[in-house]
Amino acid sequence: MPNMRSETHSEDNIMASRFFWYELMTTDVVAAENFYKAVVGWTSEPFGGSDMPYTIFNAGEQSVAGMMLLPEEAAEMGTPPCWLGYIHAADTDAATRNVEKAGGSVHRQPSDIPGVGRFSVVADPQGAVFMLMTPMGPDSPPVPGTTPGHVGWHELYAADYGAAFDFYAREFGWTRVREVDMGEAGNYLVVDTAGADGDVGMMNKPPQMPSPFWQFYFTVPDISSVTKRITENGGTITFGPMEVPGGSWVVNAQDPQGAHFALVAAKK
Repeated sequence: MPNMRSETHSEDNIMASRFFWYELMTTDVVAAENFYKAVVGWTSEPFGGSDMPYTIFNAGEQSVAGMMLLPEEAAEMGTPPCWLGYIHAADTDAATRNVEKAGGSVHRQPSDIPGVGRFSVVADPQGAVFMLMTPMGPDSPPVPGTTPGHVGWHELYAADYGAAFDFYAREFGWTRVREVDMGEAGNYLVVDTAGADGDVGMMNKPPQMPSPFWQFYFTVPDISSVTKRITENGGTITFGPMEVPGGSWVVNAQDPQGAHFALVAAKK
């Protein structure tokens, strides 16, 4: 995580209370590293500041995400390989207490990562897991989500998206942008975390999904070629490719270890 703070911003700027770092917990770090480098186009490097092996994924000169082996205690609880997101908190301890008071749960109490920041692992009242972190170090401007290799969209599959929005609005100040009728799929709520025109979507999860979760869309230059790379490298397409309102193209997939992720390409 040496450059994790390069994705952060001071609390009075736009990174406050929004996602700024992403982490893959997986059962095979070598295979997962090769897969995402081939599919998303990342480079990688080890992070030497921790007793636990940790890999950094980079897009160009900036760090985007990290990867670690799925902790044994998490695997014993039935946690599958998954992507998790960190929400920037001014005070991780206070934010963690507030999540619990609001009906959420705490999976790991706040603790320090030396030289990086203070973090906790929590879940919203419907069970979708995310991280909180107060990062250390100097701030630098965030990179637009349209930049290849960076996260271009965040999506919450909720049991009740209206109640979920109320939770995130109350805890983090997120605001409603617009609601879209998706027909049989139900309504899709576009939410803003940064004073722009929305960077989060929320909808009710399909019945076949066992529990609510956050999904993250990594930006790629072209959806057709990257879709081929997913299957060529052992991944599985679960939805798409599909053109979405605004002209972008998306595809949802699972990596070879089973972690859900998605890709988005801007319209040409």
